Amino acid sequence: MTDRKPCKVCNFTRQKSYGLVVPSLSELKIKGCEFLGFTPSDTVKVVLEDDGTIVEDEAYFLCLPLNTKFMLLHDKDTWSPVRRIDGGTAWMARDSLLLESDTVDTSSVVAPWWDLAQQLKQDLASIILMSEADLQTLVDAPCPELASALGFQEKKAMDLQETLQGVLDRREEERQSKELLQLYLQAVEKENRQQEEPSQLSQGGVANVDVPDGMEVDSASGFMSRTLMVLKGKTNPETRLSTEDLQMVMTRGMEAMEQVLGWDRARTSALLQACEAELTRRLQQIQAVQSIRSSTQPDSSQQSSEKSAEEREQIPAEGPSN
Repeated sequence: MTDRKPCKVCNFTRQKSYGLVVPSLSELKIKGCEFLGFTPSDTVKVVLEDDGTIVEDEAYFLCLPLNTKFMLLHDKDTWSPVRRIDGGTAWMARDSLLLESDTVDTSSVVAPWWDLAQQLKQDLASIILMSEADLQTLVDAPCPELASALGFQEKKAMDLQETLQGVLDRREEERQSKELLQLYLQAVEKENRQQEEPSQLSQGGVANVDVPDGMEVDSASGFMSRTLMVLKGKTNPETRLSTEDLQMVMTRGMEAMEQVLGWDRARTSALLQACEAELTRRLQQIQAVQSIRSSTQPDSSQQSSEKSAEEREQIPAEGPSN
């Protein structure tokens, strides 16, 4: 079955233009005549609208890009380029100006996901090259229509959409993991800088050292001023805090955080639940990494045990002979 090709057709005056989806050049003539008002028995000639090239070969038609615009010439009609009239005198020839207005055949309109579906039909591996916007477009496409475009059963198209949604979810998880890793590296770098700074001691004790903005510890709450600023003034503060800060918030508990933040119980409870969920998510990521590392260890230990067994078998064979 030949793939259907989206294209446009117009008459020689360019006053009528329609969008079509056809599988062949002959079908383009039949359907184009229908929309342009020609009778089925009329002989028409197909040319490219932009330069007048005559299109008669079926293979050439199939090689043309999608949404190519064709002109159907009937009887004594001839192709002519678009006439352009200077804007200052355009009103003088308004009646004779050949205006180009596209009216799309709504029954054959090409949906935004159509071209993406054709890419998948040619090669399912093209999923990895699609942007997140393209993947979301396919996920949001009507399942029955997507199945028809791909030549799949509806159940298979539904499974494909679930797979695409899974790809989107994994990309989002990867993005969050990268952000978490960046925060961790920044914290480590900041801690290393603080350790490298020489401590200045005076005769009376520790000398006054400039503390970076946001690093001062609030004596009443025990939190750094930056942490308090994030908790009170940022949206979704749990995503902006370090794991140590999250653990500190959870350790303090409901009543202590109410006094520190000056909030009511409902708002404080919502913050604690969000911090607990974020802390659990980070711990699960750490456990997943550790699980991956541990899964590679049995292979090496098994190889070493097998090697030791072979060596033990060779020892009796090399014993003294009578």
